[in-house]
Amino acid sequence: MDEDKSKHMNADRLPGSFPDIAATWASLQSQLPITPIRTEQDYQQMVRVANSLSELLSGNDNDPLADLHAIVSELVAHWQARNLSVPKAEPREVLRHLLITHGLKQKDLAGIASPTVVSDILAGRRAISKKVAKALAVRFQTDVSAFL
Repeated sequence: MDEDKSKHMNADRLPGSFPDIAATWASLQSQLPITPIRTEQDYQQMVRVANSLSELLSGNDNDPLADLHAIVSELVAHWQARNLSVPKAEPREVLRHLLITHGLKQKDLAGIASPTVVSDILAGRRAISKKVAKALAVRFQTDVSAFL
C-alpha cells in the first residue's frame, strides 16, 4: 500500500471532518495556547501551560488532562534539548550561543549587566564576574559553571 493511500485511510478514522477538527482546535487554542515552540517567548508560555496543567492533575493516569500535560511537557523538553543545551566552550562563547539560540540582543540582558559590559565579555575584554554568572545561570536556566 502506498504512503498516500495509507494517510487517507488513517484520516478516515478520525472522529469528525477536518473542518470540524480545525474549528475545535481553534476553540481550544483560544482557551489554552498550545503551539509549536519557536521562540523564547513561546517556550516561556508553554512552561506556564505545563505548570498550570501539572497543578490540576489528580495524580491518576486516567485523568483527562494527563495526556495533554504529557504532550505539552514533550514540546517543552524537545525545545529545551535543542535550545538550552550549553556547549562546552569558553564562558563568553557559551553566552554568545545562548544569546543567538534565544534570539536575544545584548540590551536584553540589561537587568543582569549593561550592554557595554556584555559587549566587553563577548569581545574577550572582560571576564564574567561571579555575580553576573549567577544571574546568567538563572536567566538561561543552566549551571553557573558554564559562565565561570
